[in-house]
Amino acid sequence: MKRKALLGIGAAAALVLSGCALNGGEGSDEGGGSAEGPVTLTFQSLAYQDSTVAATKEIVDAWNADNPDIQIKLTQGTWDNVHDQLVTQFQGGTAPDIIHDESSDIMGFAEQGYLADIGKYLSQDVKDAVSEDVWDTVTTADGKVVAAPTLLQTYVAFANTDAFKAAGVEVPSGDQLSWDDLRAAAKKLATGGKFGVGWGLKQPTAAIMNTALGYDGTFFETKDDGSATINVGDGEVAVAQTIHAMAYQDKSIDPVTLTQSGTDVLPGFLNGKYAMYVGGNFLAQQITESAPDNFNWTVLPPLAGSAGPTQAANPQTMSVSAQSKAPEQAAKFIDYFMSAENQAKLAQGDWLIPASGPARDAVAKQTTDVPVWEPLLKTGEDLKGAPFQKAKNYPQWKDQYATPALQQYFANSISVADLKKQLTDGWQSLG
Repeated sequence: MKRKALLGIGAAAALVLSGCALNGGEGSDEGGGSAEGPVTLTFQSLAYQDSTVAATKEIVDAWNADNPDIQIKLTQGTWDNVHDQLVTQFQGGTAPDIIHDESSDIMGFAEQGYLADIGKYLSQDVKDAVSEDVWDTVTTADGKVVAAPTLLQTYVAFANTDAFKAAGVEVPSGDQLSWDDLRAAAKKLATGGKFGVGWGLKQPTAAIMNTALGYDGTFFETKDDGSATINVGDGEVAVAQTIHAMAYQDKSIDPVTLTQSGTDVLPGFLNGKYAMYVGGNFLAQQITESAPDNFNWTVLPPLAGSAGPTQAANPQTMSVSAQSKAPEQAAKFIDYFMSAENQAKLAQGDWLIPASGPARDAVAKQTTDVPVWEPLLKTGEDLKGAPFQKAKNYPQWKDQYATPALQQYFANSISVADLKKQLTDGWQSLG
């Protein structure tokens, strides 16, 4: 799942300035229901890998063939500017009926009344297939379900098994891999002018926020209205400190990679510069496509802190615009899109983890000849919602304060105490 840069003050202001916010305007979801007669609904997909684009089209085509009265028109969006695009579309009354996004982005739109409550339209099978922790990431404080959660990303450690063997280091196995053990293995592998790990952290905030939950690092205490107080303690910065120590004490992480994107770092992993490569599980698709024929690799056990292998659940989502004239029909398509068969197909295209339990089971059965899928799916077993996902000023704080502060820390230009202060002061400055 390619990450986008969320907008800051400008986007937040644009939402507030819209004339169709709550109380029955065009942006309200108080109306809606089922339109009469045949309808054509637009579905803006953000799928970008060829295999997932093809799978999405196949799902839409199958639906259209079976549902002549509810036709889906597929359009293409991009993760790079989806937030900005949706702000413009909602303001102009041109939002697609069916919206592909992710939970940490949509809740702000939900608070402004731009997303329909689709919970009443989804089948019980779809509801039962996803855990309550994941449903919570797409449910508002007043109980409205504003999206269906589809695919999940986790942060995983990929390993070049031949590099481990050459260094005489055992490839970690078991139910989880502690950050301390990852650090110890990386130190042993950093020999002969090579580094133990490459990790593209040009945009570091999501990785740190998600993995901090493994140390009970929640960052925020969020209220029902989206307001939040921040507390940056030791748990919140534990993973960041481990990364920093590996780069500047152990010399086991290449510090240059901390300024690069995951895609930029991948060639170094594939050509043997790094024995391990940490990043989103979706990068497995690129490894599969780009690795030399003789490159042997695997996914290591879920990364764990003192609180276990917990990470934040930030699923991709399918929502219905409150401006849609046919929200019930749009939700019916989403219900179909959420079937185990369809989600398994999409997950394998993106190398992501289905939010649906039956879909995860289907992927496991369909990929027995690809052993790396077993540990990859295991990384999705301990995901839960995080407070930052419902903190209404999070996108602005992330872009204006968290990302620059973490970049400075990973460049070794500020201390961990400075990092804590900048994160705290930045949030408090937003009022």
